[in-house]
Amino acid sequence: MLGSMEAGAHPKSTVPADLKDALDPEWLGRALAPVSGGAEVTWVGDIDNFETVAAKVRLGVRFANAPEKTHRFCIKAMFGVENSQRAGATAVREAQFYARIAPQLSLRVPRTLPVIADDGGSALLIMEDLIAAGAHFCSALEPFTREQAEASLDQIARLHAASGLLAGNDWIPFRLAYLATSPHFSASQLQNLMDGPRCAPLDKRTGDAALLIEGMKRLERRFAGAPMTILHGDCHAGNFYRTAEGPGLTDWQLVQRGNWAQDVAYHIAAILPEDVAGREERGLLTHYLDRLRAHGGTAPELQSAWDDYRAAQIYGYYHWAITQRVEPEIVNIFVRRLGSGVERHDTYALLGL
Repeated sequence: MLGSMEAGAHPKSTVPADLKDALDPEWLGRALAPVSGGAEVTWVGDIDNFETVAAKVRLGVRFANAPEKTHRFCIKAMFGVENSQRAGATAVREAQFYARIAPQLSLRVPRTLPVIADDGGSALLIMEDLIAAGAHFCSALEPFTREQAEASLDQIARLHAASGLLAGNDWIPFRLAYLATSPHFSASQLQNLMDGPRCAPLDKRTGDAALLIEGMKRLERRFAGAPMTILHGDCHAGNFYRTAEGPGLTDWQLVQRGNWAQDVAYHIAAILPEDVAGREERGLLTHYLDRLRAHGGTAPELQSAWDDYRAAQIYGYYHWAITQRVEPEIVNIFVRRLGSGVERHDTYALLGL
């Protein structure tokens, strides 16, 4: 649908203030000029708005120069999100990823039109409607098989092999340092979340918020001096989709620099039931390291990689322990799987806690 369009700076449009403005035919006509050749938008419909932190709006559009053909798009933006400064920063960072990094990668990501950004620190993406194109989005409710995990780890390895792209892209943050010094919640606030159903199946020590916050500080110190690469930062099942050609990875709001194990430990623990992860993770880690080398990356030796993998279990666990704006069933599954990884690997003790 988007042909060979590559993301870049959009020449004229500014970011709409709300969804109503984003669906205005006149504004869409300007934004979609790279697709239509500048034709007028004559119809906007089939609106489907899925909203967590960001709004993801699927829509159909028709142009005056081909009135019978419906083009399918997805708009992603932060409309009226609380803490707009933080939300705006993540939206701009994702836009920068699609504009500057994605065209240089071999992994599968959604195709986007030129990024629309403004001087006020806001950004909006218009991308292909993956669902209309036949893609299937994964979910915590559909555990991966080993073969599917190997395919998704290959995509992650393709990203990590591109560590050379960190040079000259200083906008990509070492986010772990921020999380270590500026946690999303105080220990008491986080404990209120963790005392609910999400952590009920886990050990009391695993469900200790103060220990989790301190563990993130210890993880930052462990990885601060180690080699870094580009990370997706949020490698749970819901950010992967499957196509006839293979899996792809979307939602790049948390793109960052850091240790490869943050993505890999998070991903394996999140996509597999606890017993399967315990049985398969060593083999999957070896598979990831092999694919990293195959794609031109530098892989650590296996024992060192295993220790970093064990330590990094806390990274994904923290992200789901603090999650609020997702269905409780999904939150509870991910917290249980990721927390079980922390227990299985005795991560707190490895981090000196």
